[in-house]
Amino acid sequence: MDLFADLWLGMSVALTPTNLLFLMIGAMVGMIVGIIPGFGPSAGIAILMPLTFGMDPIGAVVMLAAIYYAAMYGGTITSILLNTPGESATVASTFDGYPLAQQGRAGPALVMAALASFVGGTIGVVLITLLAPLFSQVARGFGPPEYFLLAMMGLLCLVVMVGSDWRYGVISGLIGFALGTVGVDLETGQQRFTFGSAELIDGIDFIPIAIGLFGLGELFYAFYEGRHASGSGGIVQYQEERRFWPEVRDWIETRVTLARGSLIGFVIGVIPGAGATIASLLSYSIEKSVAKQPERFGKGVMAGLVGPEAANNAASAGAMVPLLTLGIPGSASTAVLLAAFLLWGLRPGPLLMSQNPEFAWGLIASMYLGNLALVLLNIFAIPVFVAMLRVPYRILAPAVIVLCAIGTYSVNGSIIETWLMFIAGIVGFFMKLFGFSPAAVVLALVLGPLAEEALRQTLTISRGSFAIFIQRPVSIWIVAITLAILLTAPLLRRFQSRAA
Repeated sequence: MDLFADLWLGMSVALTPTNLLFLMIGAMVGMIVGIIPGFGPSAGIAILMPLTFGMDPIGAVVMLAAIYYAAMYGGTITSILLNTPGESATVASTFDGYPLAQQGRAGPALVMAALASFVGGTIGVVLITLLAPLFSQVARGFGPPEYFLLAMMGLLCLVVMVGSDWRYGVISGLIGFALGTVGVDLETGQQRFTFGSAELIDGIDFIPIAIGLFGLGELFYAFYEGRHASGSGGIVQYQEERRFWPEVRDWIETRVTLARGSLIGFVIGVIPGAGATIASLLSYSIEKSVAKQPERFGKGVMAGLVGPEAANNAASAGAMVPLLTLGIPGSASTAVLLAAFLLWGLRPGPLLMSQNPEFAWGLIASMYLGNLALVLLNIFAIPVFVAMLRVPYRILAPAVIVLCAIGTYSVNGSIIETWLMFIAGIVGFFMKLFGFSPAAVVLALVLGPLAEEALRQTLTISRGSFAIFIQRPVSIWIVAITLAILLTAPLLRRFQSRAA
């Protein structure tokens, strides 16, 4: 079958020594990023993206993708040991993970979480392997109208799902669109909002904005919360545990939970804008509703930890399906990952798997290997990663700031872009403080010029008529799906706030 031939091609690419090295580096960095409270895969990818400049494109994206899904593993460690989620997707893991640690079962909880992450991530990648070619074939009939609608669908879904208020999400998206208009007009050739600067003729690059919003913005917010002064808190000591490995009953009680959480997570992950946070909370709620003793949840039940862990890792894999086949990010992290793809001249979409099969299948194959490497890292290197929790912010913060500045400047050698990065960091802090969506800004900045070009091409084809968007069958389906997602978004948001 072609599927196995494609997967074999991907394995031959992923198993090269160089790509394996980059995969392991990405897995280690992603784990560390996930462990550090307040940082997440979005910040990790944004900060390290400039450092991949000059690398082989496949190796670079394999490393950045590994950071993305490895952060899900790392975020669980702080959720269990400190009752502090490394990122929002591991919030549900604190509900029963920390009580298990308080019972002296931190070791079994960490091992079962690693296993659940591996199962969820692997099932997610298997489904990517099966469904991505189908998505890609369907999308080959897309034209400018469909691409414009897809760009709008991805942005609209993101702005209503991310942040405390959908109106803040809309404002965030408009800010990103405004930044995307800087440069040269596509039709007239006139400069727009460049203020006489030659460095802005090509527009505002997404790299300094993404690094500032996600990297420095998160760091400044950590200082605002006082993490630099509060220390790392109390870590559960391993010598107080009864045993490190899970008991037989843990495996038996969670065998169905693993499969159920994985499937729920993948389906939610494919929906643009939903993300791993909703998937994990939904999985926790379902496990509690089907349990024979739901009153035990929140007091240290292994199913209450395994379900969300399988779901958030499967969701991170599911979000790659619309990214690879349609060019539409399924989460905030894949929005930054999309920027990395574009940095390397790789435009995700229906033609990616046919025009760049080595890249597409190499990335998919690397996710199989990455999940295997991560489960081993989680189980055998847990004490090493726990030591990272003791690094004080007064040491971590200067290192991150210097890394951001050097990384931004190294891309184009531009002082203006470096200053834009610092300005974006300040803006990112206030956006996080007041509930705005940095992800919507970056996504709109990336998709804005593409959407503008597709819209102008569409209006040229239709001679200025907007009726073309409801005259083409595929366009009608995209509009219907977008409306369905937008109508169900308030219900999902209400469920998310109630479950949290």
